[in-house]
Amino acid sequence: MSNTIDLAKELISRKSITPDDAGCQKLIADRLSKIGFSIEHLKYGDVDNLWATFGDSGPLFVFLGHTDVVPTGPIEEWESDPFTATEKGPLMVGRGTADMKSSVAAFVTSIEEFLGDKPSLTGRIGLLLTSDEEGPAVDGVCKVVEYLEQKDEKITWCLVGEPTSDNQVGDVIKIGRRGSISAKINVIGVQGHVAYPDKASNPIHNFSEALAELSKLNWKDETGKFQDSVLQISNLNSGTGATNVIPGNLVLDLNVRHSPSTTSDQIRQDVESIINKYPIEYEINWVIGGKPFLTNELDLIEAVKNSIKEVTGLDPKCTTDGGTSDGRFVAPTGSQVVELGPGNASIHKVNESVRKDDLDELNKIYKTILIKLVSNI
Repeated sequence: MSNTIDLAKELISRKSITPDDAGCQKLIADRLSKIGFSIEHLKYGDVDNLWATFGDSGPLFVFLGHTDVVPTGPIEEWESDPFTATEKGPLMVGRGTADMKSSVAAFVTSIEEFLGDKPSLTGRIGLLLTSDEEGPAVDGVCKVVEYLEQKDEKITWCLVGEPTSDNQVGDVIKIGRRGSISAKINVIGVQGHVAYPDKASNPIHNFSEALAELSKLNWKDETGKFQDSVLQISNLNSGTGATNVIPGNLVLDLNVRHSPSTTSDQIRQDVESIINKYPIEYEINWVIGGKPFLTNELDLIEAVKNSIKEVTGLDPKCTTDGGTSDGRFVAPTGSQVVELGPGNASIHKVNESVRKDDLDELNKIYKTILIKLVSNI
């Protein structure tokens, strides 16, 4: 069995449901400190973060990942204990196998092997882990990035281990992500009896025309790298549950995943201008979940593509689809950000799994990237 699989199994055995790290970061810190890494444990609220660095000078390459996992869902639907990595033919099954403890394990073993070869370094290596990626993400990477900026620490290249692959490890990489902006709207009416609508004000009726317009909103991507941005209504709640009561208010949630072509300010203006066309009393609260980013075709993308080609023979597809990732906190600092990890078909599902061979391939790809970016080999 490989060192990467062994480490992944150790990590998977720890029940690290957000924000509980369950000792994953200490396990990794102990290994890295033995090979000369400087270790900082950064605790914010209930969240554990690990910042580990090696080297004295030069551009900084950082592996970015998370040790937390989502809840298991119904335990009885799992074919095996979700917190025991169970080998089933070519697969390893367990919560966090794909998202993303296998990537974290491959990060660590690739670093160990790379430094074990005694390379002539041209840069520094960093590892940033958080236990708050699957949750609110307010005390994780975003806080560590603020801390690093206060220290004037600049990340040159950032490789995120999110599960990006479709059919084979390395066939897809992410070179950007859409931004996310959400709003909660409270439409205020007047509750009353359905038999006396003249003595009430139905917020559902009042908002129906605005809702129809909002559901058709879209913003064109001008970069050629992203899908067009569309507005989605995610929740709609009103009424007392009784059929003879006109509700007093309507609460709805909306979200827009948007490309760099559209700003959050533009989205706010467009949404509110539609609502303001109608005689509606409402309250609205906006939350920006992340800004969009796009990494230009520079040395990081080149190194990742070439490393995948050397190890697997594949020419990876560069995409920007999917949800947000912690890369959104690093990209605004000027860092080049790329995401590369195992297959994503089973993430967040019952019986989450990863192909065992993918772990060793990831290890080789990550090590090759290190060779290309921070050594003279």
